[in-house]
Amino acid sequence: MASILIVDDDAHLRQSFEKLLSQEGHAVRTAGSGEAGLAMVESQRFDLVIMDVRMPGMNGLETFQAMRAIEPKLPVIIMTAFGTTETAIEATKMGAFDYVLKPFEIPEILVLINHALEAGRFMRSRVELDVVPESPSLEAIIGRSKAMQEVYKAVGRVAPTDATVLIRGESGTGKELAARAIYQHSLRSDKPFLVINCVAIPETLLESELFGYEKGAFTGAVNRRVGRIEQANGGTVFLDEIGDMPFGIQAKILRLLQEKSIERLGGREPIPVDVRIIGATNRDLEAALAEGRFREDLYYRLKVVTLWLPPLRERAGDIPLLSEYFLARFAREMGISNPGITEAANVLLSSRAWPGNVRELANALQKALIFSRGCPIGPEDVVQAIGSDQPSKGLAEDTPEEAIRQWIRKSLVSEESENLFETFMDTFAGLLISEALKLAGNNRSRTAKMLGLSRPTLLSKIEKYRLKVETSVLSDPGGTPAGGGGRGLHGAAGDAEER
Repeated sequence: MASILIVDDDAHLRQSFEKLLSQEGHAVRTAGSGEAGLAMVESQRFDLVIMDVRMPGMNGLETFQAMRAIEPKLPVIIMTAFGTTETAIEATKMGAFDYVLKPFEIPEILVLINHALEAGRFMRSRVELDVVPESPSLEAIIGRSKAMQEVYKAVGRVAPTDATVLIRGESGTGKELAARAIYQHSLRSDKPFLVINCVAIPETLLESELFGYEKGAFTGAVNRRVGRIEQANGGTVFLDEIGDMPFGIQAKILRLLQEKSIERLGGREPIPVDVRIIGATNRDLEAALAEGRFREDLYYRLKVVTLWLPPLRERAGDIPLLSEYFLARFAREMGISNPGITEAANVLLSSRAWPGNVRELANALQKALIFSRGCPIGPEDVVQAIGSDQPSKGLAEDTPEEAIRQWIRKSLVSEESENLFETFMDTFAGLLISEALKLAGNNRSRTAKMLGLSRPTLLSKIEKYRLKVETSVLSDPGGTPAGGGGRGLHGAAGDAEER
């Protein structure tokens, strides 16, 4: 639920807005003048203001300027009649989120309101770097691994500059959070921050959404429209999924970066725009360059600073911290006590590769919390939440070391032995000797040399671990498999010394 203020001298319009937005679940206050609206903003917090331009006393522009002095990140939508479109455009250039022409369609105004509320949330909601898990009210980038420490350093170094930043990483690694952290620590933090998802907007609408259009630019363009980039003048624009941006629009983004200007659709004059661009993508841009789907000149303009966010599988040591943070946050949001999580459950969580990264982990923990019935999250809750007790394969090719780690993690959860260390070491030693015997063609002398053991030591371990050694005329003439009858391992007549 959002808190919305309607400022208009038309009592009927105020009542209509109050009824409409209340039905949408919002808390609505109204004011009949600019002075009254300003007094409300001074005394309480609003998430959005919708205000008319023409009012007796303080007009909309004067009221807007005064409101910005009080709360720079408060999104304001300006309403205007057809005869005052230029005034509304001027308000947009001054920092208003957008404007709407009277009369307006209800579905359109609701979409605009939702966009403004989202933008306000992005600007106001701080993203902290590596907060303590006991602070679940904050949105945070969590992790104390070496890879995440490098991310924090990069954010700190690039934020105070105006450099273009390209954030790269798989889906779910937190690219939007990183972009917001850069914005909030920048010199533009009191100016607009607009998010544009390059794949969420249809290609046919993306260009006009970004750059706006002039009256008559196309059928249906009955008025001039200011684009999102122009709306963010002085602030920051976050182009999410920029790797999927249509090739034709890439040229206009390049011009923006090179010349600090844009042209509206149907326009002929360049419009100076001062915005900082932060882009993000999970795509392989180098492959897109080779295939001609992404402009090389734009690629180099974007990557003035490249920030790589590591996948979760490469920082599994951060998973217990993330678990603690998300459980505290979700418990607060759901109004329940935080039951905590067992060490065994964290071990199981750490054994997965998490192709959906932090987002997937958060979803799994939220589901586990819902079904935990107030008890600490255990391995069985994790299994239910993720749908399988088998570690999922990573996107990159598994290394032998990682395969061993996953085996160890899974065994640690399932084994209940008082002598777990000895059990693990015996199991591993048995596997190691067994595989070495196979590689040596069951030749025990050669196996001992391969493992750096004396032959008697090897034979004693074969007996200890009850390993079956297949023999043949070629490998061990007259030999008998270990554990068989007849000759024992230590004095087998067929085991000549060279063997």
